[in-house]
Amino acid sequence: MLDPTELYELADDLPALDQPVLVQALTGFVDAGSAIQLFRENVLEHLDSRVVATFDLDQLLDYRSRRPPMIFVEDHWESYEAPSLALHLVKDQLGAEFLMLAGPEPDLQWERFIAALTALIERFGVKLTIGLNAIPMAVPHTRPVSVTAHATDQSLLGEHESWLQRVQVPASVGNLLEFRLGEKGHAAMGYAAHVPHYLAQTNYPAATELLIDSVSAGTGLALPTGELRQQARLVREDVDKQIAEDEQAGRLVASLEAQYDAFIRGREANLLADRSESLPTADELGAELERFLAEQTRDE
Repeated sequence: MLDPTELYELADDLPALDQPVLVQALTGFVDAGSAIQLFRENVLEHLDSRVVATFDLDQLLDYRSRRPPMIFVEDHWESYEAPSLALHLVKDQLGAEFLMLAGPEPDLQWERFIAALTALIERFGVKLTIGLNAIPMAVPHTRPVSVTAHATDQSLLGEHESWLQRVQVPASVGNLLEFRLGEKGHAAMGYAAHVPHYLAQTNYPAATELLIDSVSAGTGLALPTGELRQQARLVREDVDKQIAEDEQAGRLVASLEAQYDAFIRGREANLLADRSESLPTADELGAELERFLAEQTRDE
């Protein structure tokens, strides 16, 4: 078997870390509302960081399924935007260090990639790995964004309540990583923000804000959200305006509001007998994820 460590190159002068948290922010699977992309852009733009490991994407990426952009000007090719998958060492707003894996989800060699990343997790003494997801759900944008939390150890979940029972969905490297880390006894968890399905193809910073708040609450990291909160307010105003001008869209949102409110009332009263009427079934959720992925593929 090929050596997994040959998939990445370490930077020089690696620092000694004190049991950092690793945030996994891969894109290319289900990133409804571009919430994960906005997360990593927000972190890298507003916090000090450096790359400590770079993965060899020529071994991991199917370029024909996700073609990187090139710029053509008049009579020549001016630039090529090469994709990058790297492990960043980041300092939060209070100077605490953590790691963030940022880049496209590998298309190939999943198990070898996970073995390589596990080696890095053990090398840097990572105490907790957190994966991020954003999934399209039958929820209205007029209600607070919600999140599904999952973990290798239930004690990591805190007071998070489950929104789903048993469901089959397409696999991803991030979710498989959490599963494999659990098998090896490493602490791992994930947060999946629920994005209104009718806004899944546009930027939805409210979901990113919730992911950041969830990571901060679960780890104590001080992460910036100010600009995201402002962007979320502007998006909300724009969506409200568009829906007010579309009678059919207004009826859809009103229906989702009624379902959402009924579900919340039932959960608060611990009366979940009608839960299936308030949330999509397992089959419906799986079908929605498949549809979302198919639309992304067509767009690309």
